[in-house]
Amino acid sequence: MPETTASATHAPAVASAASVPAGRSGRGARIALRAVQVLLALFFAVASALPKLIAHASAAETFDEMGWGNAGMYAIGILELAGAIALLVPVLQSVAATALSALMVGAFVVQLTYFDGENAATPLVLLVPLLLVAWARREHNAELLRLVRA
Repeated sequence: MPETTASATHAPAVASAASVPAGRSGRGARIALRAVQVLLALFFAVASALPKLIAHASAAETFDEMGWGNAGMYAIGILELAGAIALLVPVLQSVAATALSALMVGAFVVQLTYFDGENAATPLVLLVPLLLVAWARREHNAELLRLVRA
């Protein structure tokens, strides 16, 4: 009986260790993934959210053209800034990348419907690394769920 209990308690540790690549290539992959997360966070905070939150003329005109006004502009800016910050918080990384991916799907649809696809490639380009981060950091979702339930 103790052998069964011991093997059952060690199984999750083995499974989680197996999901992380070992050796130098695993370390390099983790560093590269972290670099992608930092770059995405910088892009969403500085290049995307900031113009909306300071009501830069280019952002304000775009949202006025869509009929969303300042409220829509500030709402999207806040979501982008929150996502950028959450990309850097270990327990929130996967959820943040998933939420920003959904935002990029929305941006793609907006680009197609309001602006004839003029910049539709940009959200699609951002979607790829966001989905990679969401998938690679998915092990944090169980920890987040535990924190939420506590």
